[in-house]
This record gives sequence, structure tokens and C-alpha cells, in this order.
Amino acid sequence: MISYKNRKQIDKMRKANLVVGEVLQIVKSKVRPGITTMELEREAQEEVTRRKVKPAFKGYRGFPYCLCVSVNEEVVHGMPSTERVLEDGDIVSIDFGVELNGFFGDSAITVGVGTVSDEARHLMDVTSESLDRAIEQVRPGKRIADISLAVQSHAEGNGFSVVRNFVGHGIGKRLHEEPQVPNFLVPGYDVSLAEGMVLAIEPMINAGGYDVEVLEDGWTAVTTDRSLSAHFEHSVAVTSDGPAVLSRV
Repeated sequence: MISYKNRKQIDKMRKANLVVGEVLQIVKSKVRPGITTMELEREAQEEVTRRKVKPAFKGYRGFPYCLCVSVNEEVVHGMPSTERVLEDGDIVSIDFGVELNGFFGDSAITVGVGTVSDEARHLMDVTSESLDRAIEQVRPGKRIADISLAVQSHAEGNGFSVVRNFVGHGIGKRLHEEPQVPNFLVPGYDVSLAEGMVLAIEPMINAGGYDVEVLEDGWTAVTTDRSLSAHFEHSVAVTSDGPAVLSRV
């Protein structure tokens, strides 16, 4: 069942999502060659403690960290590690969420480490642009399919592929709510957008094929062909005035 939010609830969600966006920018500023992914996790942990918010991912279905940190061929759900040192040319996606006053925020960015290849830069740009194009469709009377097509057409039009195994989702009093928000057209699946819906839209785009597999840790999803992957996400409310990007700072 889809949960529709009133203006007061959306304002609460905006506050949660602004925390998410601000923390992501702080973590982003720490990304450099030589830092470990666990050091990024510790930065997020410090911000969570300082801001007195609850990390959304830590403890969720047993996930042990505040951040998902996914490097290069890792698509999503990468686990921070003291052993994983970022190197010049890597790309790293950072996914983060919090709960504040009973509502959740969720957002993700992908960041280049040092000097990245032209392919990596193009992949990140196209993935970010796909999200922007999807957000433009978040209006009453539009449909989930419009969001899906916006992502898929831009990604595939640039020679990349769209991950099928993971999709976006509704968000509110729970981290994951209905409806699902695929980044690709699904025959027979569609939902009309209406005022009060809040969607976490999150394109996951691969430089190679779209197939992924989960590593032995039970969390980290990687591209089967080990091609690069990028991930961007915003939480967006459907309003009569158009899309309200709650996690944009």
C-alpha cells in the first residue's frame, strides 16, 4: 500500500533528507587516494552522533554500517573496510540514510578519486543526468513508467546498461515503502503519481552488461563482467508545484 504524506510530514522528511545530503557532502570532501572506506564510515558515524540522528542502514536486515561504500565494479551495498584503500582513478558510490523524528531520508552519490578515466567520468555524468531526467517526471498525473523510461533511454542511449536486480522505492516512516521505482520499463507494471507520494529514485548504471552478482559477504553486489558501475539517488516528493528534491543541499 502506498503511503501519502501531507505537507507537515513532507517538511519532516525534508529535514531528515537535508541531514543526509549534508553528511554525504562532508564524506565526499574526505574522498582521496590513500583513504580507506572505513575512514569514510567513521566520518559518517561522527556526524550521526553529533547530529543526534539514527543511521537508517545500520542494523537494517543485519547490515552493520552507516554507509554503503561501493568501489568501481561494486554496484551497491559495499561494506566499509579497513583493508579497502581508495586509489587514484577509482570511482566510489556512497549511499547513506537517516531516521529523524519518525521519518527517513535516503540519498547516494558517486565520486571520482583523484584523476579518473574519461569512461568513468562519462559514466558518472550520464548516471547523474539520468537521475535529473527522472526527477523531471515526478509530477501528479505522470507514471512510474515515465521515470523508468527517462533513466533507461538516457543510459542506454549513451551505451551503458541499467541494473535490473535493484530498484528505487517509496520512502517515509519506513526506509522502503511501496511503490517500487524501476530504472527500466517493466511490462505490465505501472503506477500513477499523485501528490503526497515520496520516492527514492536511484539509477544504478553499468559501463558493461547489466548482470550483477552478490559476493560471499552476502551484501556487496558487483557487476558480473566487473565493469564500472555508478549510483546516484535522491528522495523526491510529488507536489502540485512539481518535484520537490528533499535531499538536495
